[in-house]
Amino acid sequence: MEAATSHEFQVVRSGDDETREHDGSTTIDALPPTDRGRGAYIALACCTIAQAPIWGYSVSFGIFQEYYTSHGNLDTSPSGIASIGASQTGIMYLMMPLAFIALNRYPRLRRWCGPLGLFVTIVSLSTSAFVKDIAGLIATQGVLYAIGCSLLFSPISLYMDEWFVERKGFAYGVMWAGKSAVGVAMPFLFSALLQRFGLRATLLSWTVASVAMTLPTLFFLKPRVDLSRDSRPRPISFAFFGFGSFWMLQIGIILQSLGYLMPSTYLASYANAIGFSSVTGPILLALFSLASVPGSLIHGILGDKTSSAKVIMVSSLGSALPVFLLWGLSRHLSTMVLFVILYGFFAGGFSATWSSALQEIKGDDATIDTSLVFGMLLGGRGLGFVVAGPVSGALVSAGNSISTGDALGYATKYGPMILCTGVTAIMGAWAPLCKIAKSIGSRGVEAWARVVV
Repeated sequence: MEAATSHEFQVVRSGDDETREHDGSTTIDALPPTDRGRGAYIALACCTIAQAPIWGYSVSFGIFQEYYTSHGNLDTSPSGIASIGASQTGIMYLMMPLAFIALNRYPRLRRWCGPLGLFVTIVSLSTSAFVKDIAGLIATQGVLYAIGCSLLFSPISLYMDEWFVERKGFAYGVMWAGKSAVGVAMPFLFSALLQRFGLRATLLSWTVASVAMTLPTLFFLKPRVDLSRDSRPRPISFAFFGFGSFWMLQIGIILQSLGYLMPSTYLASYANAIGFSSVTGPILLALFSLASVPGSLIHGILGDKTSSAKVIMVSSLGSALPVFLLWGLSRHLSTMVLFVILYGFFAGGFSATWSSALQEIKGDDATIDTSLVFGMLLGGRGLGFVVAGPVSGALVSAGNSISTGDALGYATKYGPMILCTGVTAIMGAWAPLCKIAKSIGSRGVEAWARVVV
């Protein structure tokens, strides 16, 4: 029999009486198989395709940031412009715990959540095309657009969590790789559209494209468990809030998220500041996203095969070293190219490391729904992103006072931000690092005790 998820047990317990009366009994065997088969792969394909309209704008915000800075008439500081992208991504993530709780409690809401999210994104993007002040852009592109994308993302993630159990790391890796793949082409596309047609036409064009990509996924994506069986509100277990492993992982995610978006947000501006051509920024952003595709896949697959602590260590340390040694010490384009490839691979795969951690947190407790834990972790990521916006802007502003005019990364106004990015990357692995330090400390105390005795 297929591995049963907590969601399936709850469906069996709360399935409606009429179904049990006609069928004699409701069994998990009647459900489509997990991890394989037509239904699972259609769900994975739809979830992956949907990453384009959900994340296409946010992963390319560095291009819009550069446009607003150099072409726009916005009377605001760098931190104000950075807050548009940070609030968009941060609020999108912060909404997900609430959305996941509501959709787990009332599963029938899932079928309406996607269409509502699409409507909100249409309204927000089309309205932002006519906004000319920073407050309006934060309200439309930052807040309203984030709400719409969160409503789109939440139900499809829940569906995928139903379809994949044993290969959950692989599924999340493919999904996050789809998000990264969007970032390969979109910076070039948005840059070309902005230069040729301007901001308004670009935003309206993206609105139409988002509708065209989203509608097919809403039509073909189906839940594994028939929503008619979930006619009653389902009980939700928050037992994982009492687990130290959950909070250790959550704090690491928040810390890593503080610096994760800084390179992609400022790469285009940084490239222009040190004298590279205008096309360099989009190329670096595209390479970052391209490297994140195999990074997400490989980290996700590793998460299915080994402990989460090991995979998180690889991702965190692998992304911190290129920041300190390549970006901070770079003067040449070749060094920057190597940096974005390595950083994109390791940092871009960080979210895919959560899959194995979800199973470790859940353990043998069948009442804990891994999709709900996933939603809470996304909320922590959003908290880090929201704080990162004003922090990154403040770091760049502070860097103006120490800039020497040298093209060396640390010597530019972006130096403090580079240091912050590297430190937060290391702190993403603070939970396994603490365990290692505790283990070493215990052995040291034991050795000292033996010497004394």
